[in-house]
Amino acid sequence: MISAQNWTDAELLWDYQQMHHRLRPCSVAIGLGSHDLGVAEVVAHLYQRAMVPVIVFTGATSRTTLERMPRGEAEHYRERALELGVPDSAILVEPNARNTGENIRFSRSLLADKDVHVESVLLVSKPYEERRAYATARKLWPEVEIVSTSAPMTLAEYTDSIQDPRLVFDMLVGAQQRLLIYPQQGFLIHQDVPSAVSAAYERLCSDGFTSRLVADQ
Repeated sequence: MISAQNWTDAELLWDYQQMHHRLRPCSVAIGLGSHDLGVAEVVAHLYQRAMVPVIVFTGATSRTTLERMPRGEAEHYRERALELGVPDSAILVEPNARNTGENIRFSRSLLADKDVHVESVLLVSKPYEERRAYATARKLWPEVEIVSTSAPMTLAEYTDSIQDPRLVFDMLVGAQQRLLIYPQQGFLIHQDVPSAVSAAYERLCSDGFTSRLVADQ
């Protein structure tokens, strides 16, 4: 059972994971690969609003996407963007990245190879990974401006779309843990965490929402 307190705590984590950046035109949009085709849809919408002239979709496959996206996350994102009317000439595909750090490094390298001058990036991820994506990009690509965004959804809307609230809560807890431990490992920049968010994270861990935690090394 998921208690009312669990939902309240998950809402705190959900809101903290959103960066609430104001959208503005940028040099490129980078769609971070995952199981969620909604990322590609957000990127396509940004392109159609003339927010970016070029798109990078980045991502190989993982254990959660191998069956759903056998051609790779980036390629499935590309196909979805084409369905939505984005011209193929505007899309670059980076098919090898297997984590957020590689998403950033490999996309940066691809853009350099294609002589795309980058001053700013619209970084598009799943809603609960906005903050980690931002912190990773700031660590690995500090000279460009990062605008982090995702599909505008509430936690309730997202859990309805996934049809598995416990899994979403587990993913929220996992995303929060990475913000806490990855700065010490050099993977992303440090960000202050409000005490209420820390307390919510600890309560959710205590209540067993831990399947997406990683070993703290």
